[in-house]
Amino acid sequence: MAQWTSAVGPAQLARQLQAQQPRPAGTGARKPPAYRALADGIRLLVLEGRVPVAARLPAERELALALTVSRTTVAAAYEALRAEGFLESRRGAGSWTAVPAGNPLPARGLEPLPPEALGSMIDLGCAALPAPEPWLTRGVQGALEELPPYAHTHGDYPAGLPTLRQMLADRYTARGIPTMPEQIMVTTGAMGAMDAICHLFAGRGERIAVESPSYANILQLMREAGARLVPVAMSEGLGSWDLSRWRQVLRDAAPRLAYVVADFHNPTGALADEDQRRQLVDAARSAGTVLVVDETMTELRLDDDLEMPRPVCAFDPAGSTVLTVGSASKAFWAGMRIGWVRAAPDVIRSLVAARAYADLGTPVLEQLGVNWLMGTGGWEEAVKLRRDQARENRDALVAAVRRELPEWEFAVPKGGLTLWVRTGGLSGSRLAEAGERVGVRVPSGPRFGVDGAFEGFVRLPFTVGGAVADEAAARLAAAARLVESGAGGGGAEPPRSFVA
Repeated sequence: MAQWTSAVGPAQLARQLQAQQPRPAGTGARKPPAYRALADGIRLLVLEGRVPVAARLPAERELALALTVSRTTVAAAYEALRAEGFLESRRGAGSWTAVPAGNPLPARGLEPLPPEALGSMIDLGCAALPAPEPWLTRGVQGALEELPPYAHTHGDYPAGLPTLRQMLADRYTARGIPTMPEQIMVTTGAMGAMDAICHLFAGRGERIAVESPSYANILQLMREAGARLVPVAMSEGLGSWDLSRWRQVLRDAAPRLAYVVADFHNPTGALADEDQRRQLVDAARSAGTVLVVDETMTELRLDDDLEMPRPVCAFDPAGSTVLTVGSASKAFWAGMRIGWVRAAPDVIRSLVAARAYADLGTPVLEQLGVNWLMGTGGWEEAVKLRRDQARENRDALVAAVRRELPEWEFAVPKGGLTLWVRTGGLSGSRLAEAGERVGVRVPSGPRFGVDGAFEGFVRLPFTVGGAVADEAAARLAAAARLVESGAGGGGAEPPRSFVA
């Protein structure tokens, strides 16, 4: 019986491999043979999780044709991977990816490190901050006080608690978008909202237009739902939506859904202006595309002099074209798994009906906690703490990276939690691999693209500050030196224990 659980086509694997930047050769070093470069490229894709473990690779002849290399080169690369434990084969079943014994399975998303690993590894993979105390504790205490009446019910509220739906509707109304509670569904985080939307609107094989780059975990969710992702390239800079490209893609590809992060875009930090928002809604409406707008970063305005544009849904107040996704996870705390969708009432009813076959509803206690915070002013106080911390971290990280890695390029965003960095010609995948060896975890650019794009980038979140930011930048510089030297998998200095 075959041991593989998925398959990678020759064209897809060739695109991912050709997008990689070659490993720099050290001074006086010879260029590696073609088979070694190919094996190294496949190994990197497996270590990054961009080719899953237990994925069947193309036959030698198929991959050779796709890469325009000899079959002998592919056969030698596969043999090298088998010897290193990254490939297994069986006659009649083909070859599939693996990881050597003792290696951790690579993550396909951006999961946080386990707490026990934080003493020696600085985690720049997860864009999330600690809870803004004392407001988490106060919110939980307030929720417990309001819990008794709900404890006498069945506890299942597929659309969300009526009191929280009303609270969220009132907050949209206060922002200038009249909203009824019937236009709100509470979900288990923004990921729960996106999962429900994808299953309702974009069945297997449907097209979804996405910004390029875009948020890695959402891209992976869409891939696993069977969607066909249509990337729309962003322009350079922090006001980088190219509306001519969007109109062309929406017109020519006719995607069922389009997904955008207009407020402090993840990963670039870009902020769409009002004219871009209006044009994007008009283009989606004309194409018959449902526009899903991720607002999870919208409250993280870090520069006080910045005037925020109106929400995207202000240009579609009835919610017939725009579905808005919000969340407590970025603005408050990732452990508070409360998200929501704002849409037309008939869309909300369809989402709620479909949800009955998924998670039934969102935990009552957490809903009560968010409702208490929003109803007492605690939410605003907590968000202010979050902004202050993120601003301090941003400024510390920017200064440290500029000092340690002056050749790296980036624009400083006015909000959000992420810095999108061009790495001076170095491979982001190789930097991520080297970073693991020197004690800093950083996601490479290709995680945020489609089929290997953005190899020359990494994403740095504003999750560390002060001395930790300085140490993180120093470790990134050490990783960059390893990549520049062409060092192999060993020989790196072990990371120092660092406790913030």
